[in-house]
Formats: sequence, C-alpha cells, structure tokens
Amino acid sequence: MGVIIQFCGAARTVTGSCHWFKSTAGNVLVDCGLYQGSKTLKELNYGAFPFNPADIDAVLLTHAHIDHSGLLPKLVRAGFRGRILATRGTIDLCSYMLPDAGSIQESEVAALNRRNAARGRREVSPIYTQADAYAALGSFHPVEYETWIDVIPGVRARYWNAGHLLGSASIEIEFAGEGKNGEALRVLASGDVGPDAKLLQPNPEAPAGLDYVISESTYGHVERPAVTPESRREKLAEMVRDAQRLEGPLLIPAFAVERTQELVIDLIDLMEKGRVPAAPIFLDSPLAIRATEVFRQHASALNSDIDVTRVLNSPHLRSTETVDESKAIAKFSGFHIIIAGSGMCDAGRIRHHLKRWLWHPNATVLLSGFQAQGTLGRFLAEGAKAVRIQGEEIKVAAHIVSFDEYSGHADGPELARWIAGRRPIRRGVFLVHGEEPALTALSGRIAERLVPAAKVYVPVLDDNYELTTSAPTPLTGAQRRRLAPEAVISLDWHNDMSKLILDINDKIEAAADDRARGVIVRRLRRALDAEE
Repeated sequence: MGVIIQFCGAARTVTGSCHWFKSTAGNVLVDCGLYQGSKTLKELNYGAFPFNPADIDAVLLTHAHIDHSGLLPKLVRAGFRGRILATRGTIDLCSYMLPDAGSIQESEVAALNRRNAARGRREVSPIYTQADAYAALGSFHPVEYETWIDVIPGVRARYWNAGHLLGSASIEIEFAGEGKNGEALRVLASGDVGPDAKLLQPNPEAPAGLDYVISESTYGHVERPAVTPESRREKLAEMVRDAQRLEGPLLIPAFAVERTQELVIDLIDLMEKGRVPAAPIFLDSPLAIRATEVFRQHASALNSDIDVTRVLNSPHLRSTETVDESKAIAKFSGFHIIIAGSGMCDAGRIRHHLKRWLWHPNATVLLSGFQAQGTLGRFLAEGAKAVRIQGEEIKVAAHIVSFDEYSGHADGPELARWIAGRRPIRRGVFLVHGEEPALTALSGRIAERLVPAAKVYVPVLDDNYELTTSAPTPLTGAQRRRLAPEAVISLDWHNDMSKLILDINDKIEAAADDRARGVIVRRLRRALDAEE
C-alpha cells in the first residue's frame, strides 16, 4: 500500500482542515476541522466523513481553532476510538472551545427548527451536541514540543511550535521503512504558521530535510509592511480614536482564542498610558472569557513585553457571560467597545450587535482577521451596502475598517521564508488552507526560487496522492468527490440569492412611484414565468 494522503478538507479553501494518511501501518488524521463559509461548504459538516471513523487509528491535532478541531466530537460519536494527540495548551483550549461549539450548534438549530416549523419545513439536527463534545475530550492525550511520540507501530510524530496560537504546532511525521532505501518517509504538516512579531507567541520553528511539506497559504497573496508590536498598537490607537470621535460603539468581531486576548491586552495598555480614551471594553463571549482564563494559567509561557496577568485583570474589562448580561450592553450609549465572536460574523453574539448597530453611521466595525469567502464578515469587508442577518435586511451605514496586523497567519514572504527553512524538500510541497488568489501567489513565489515548479502541488478537495513514489502520484478515481472542484472555490446559490433579494429591494425602494415599482415586479414575474 505504501503511504497515501487524501486531502479531506482545507483544499482550495481555508476551513475544514483534515489530511488522511493511509499506510500499511494504519490510518492517521492530521486535524478534523469544521467547514465555514458558503452554505454549500458548511453542508459538508452534516454529511458522512469520507472515511470510516472506526478505521482511524489516531488523530494528530495541530491546534485548537475550530476549523482544525471542530469535527472531533462528531468523529468520536461516529466510532473513532483512538487517541487525539495534542499539546497541553491545545487540550486546555479545546476543553472550552468544543463544548462551546456544541452548545452554539444546539441553540442555533433550535432557533432554525422554530422557523422551519412555522414554514412547514422538516427539522434538522445539530452536527453534534455539547454532551458529544465533553465525551470527545476523553480521547485527548498530551504531547510535548520537540519530543518524538509513537503514534501507532511504524508511525511516529514530533510537534514543533508553529507560533500561531497558544499550543499550536507544526507536526513532523515519520513512516518507518517507506522512504528511499528503506529509510523513514518524512512529512511535515505546517498547521497554521504564525507571523513575525506575534504579540504572545515566539517565531515558528520546524525541522529541515523532509520528503514532503504540507504548507498553509492563507495569506500567500499578501505582503504586509514591516510590523512591530509597538507599530501595531499605534495603528490600533488611531482606529480607536477615530471611533471615539463618532461617539458611537466600536464593534470588534474577534476570534475568541488569542486574537481577543491580544486585542484586550493592547487596548488596556493604550488606555492605561493615556494614548486612547478610557472606555468600558465588553468581552461578550463566554468562550473568550474562558479562553482568557486559560491564557492566565499559561501566562509564564507567553511571549510578551506586557504583564499579561495584570492587564487581563483590569477594571476596564467587563466580562458578560450570561445572555442577560449581554443584552444589558444595549443600555450603553456613547463610545464603548464590544468584542464578540465569531471573528467572521457567521455566528455568535456579534450578529446581534451588528443587527443593532450596522445601520448607525456613528458606529464602527473593526474586522481584525481573515474573512472567508461567503461569510458575513467578507461581505462587510468588500463594501456591501446591505446584508441579511437572521433573515432580516440590514443597511450598512457604520464605518467598516479592516485591521490585518493582528492576524495569526504569516504573510506571503513569511510563508516563503518558512518553506525555505525546511529545505532540502526532496519530493514535493503541497499548498493547502488557502483560496485561489493566495494559492496562486504563494505557488508563484516559491516555484523555482525555492523548489522546482514541478514539485509544487495544489490539491483539490478529496484528491489522493501516493507518497512513496519518487514524486507524488495522483490517484484518479480513488475516492468519490463530495463536491465538484468549482463548488469549493465559488460562492454558491445561497449567496447569489441573498444578493438578489437585496438588489431587488434596493431597486424597488429607489423607484419613483408605485407605478414604477409595479413595472419592476411585473418584469420579475415574467422572468420567473419564462423559466417555467
């Protein structure tokens, strides 16, 4: 059999990370993440895995973010009985993040089923429940950085600090006897690679001299100006002062883990030094509140020039854990700061705050991270004049600003330097975890300069490659594709439908009178009748 890899997620997209290694020794997954973005992609979360969970011997988890860990409870519920190997930081974060994800799914499905009942539609079930998530935590086993661990007989792994998140790792994997002349076949899965000048994490580390590198490419098309922690704080200070001058709230959709803590630490530091006006900072995310406690526990392992423990106990920070506490934020007027998940505005309490404030011209929305295609955050970043939230049309009058300097991902030049540091790479580089512009740009950046162009591969969802040949060999027909390649990379009909509804409403509202509105309606009716 040799060693075969199947790209079960994060192939031509940035979410759903999951790489399946099939070998004579057994079956090993790297990550088992949740899909985010278009409804077509998110439907994959509800469908069957492309493998039998009971046949998987072990999972190697790079880090706690939901697009890498979010389907582990479903995997365990479906019959997986092996070990999930992760660093202690990752396990501590997952102990909060996975139950939180299960709880969100239960509550959102309950609300959806109420709407479905009113419309005469069938009920749906959550991907998994909070109870499933708690049950899955029993399968986690801790590993140390830079220490070999036997995964299954014939396969061993070593975790390296990826500099992306508390506990994040790039994972080196060796398959005994599967390399050249009976040596081990060596593969490195990057996970998510952190940028230079990350506030709380060291620069990423990883080994060299590999057969294969599987590299993320999220920001492969971006080249940021040089950033230091101080320059980042000053830019944040300018945005806070701009928001304060409008005398409205500053809404920050933020990923609950690390991004939130970095923002809170810098905001409080700026307030304490008088560089921005003092104001209440509402941390309106139960998950972020619990994750912040994990960061307090791991404060000694964090790389920061600020006293993290002291800052996280600041009176400026107000945690709103309960629903009633969250609703009470609406009583505040004037300048205040609300940090809430999710970071892509696709779920969580931020949607309620956006629904309340997006149509106010004195409100500011600061997008602090990557916004995947098809998400509400992406539509806001691209200048949408109106959006739909929970079935309602909301005009966008608030100031929308993007601030990428807090990204947990390396940019194009940093990724290229990281890949260069892994040389010699004997057989190939697989680029994953990116959309088309990023994949194309990073491929162009490394092809010939770092590795021969013929050794750079950009797999499509469910592609299989034999790894024990002199170069990776595509295995056509080895697995049924769950989605056509174009469905992975394009906006789907749900997105088109939402935009059409918004455009129709705009046209009707802009019409001069009722007669003109009637003309528009009749034209639409004729178009529909013609389709029949």
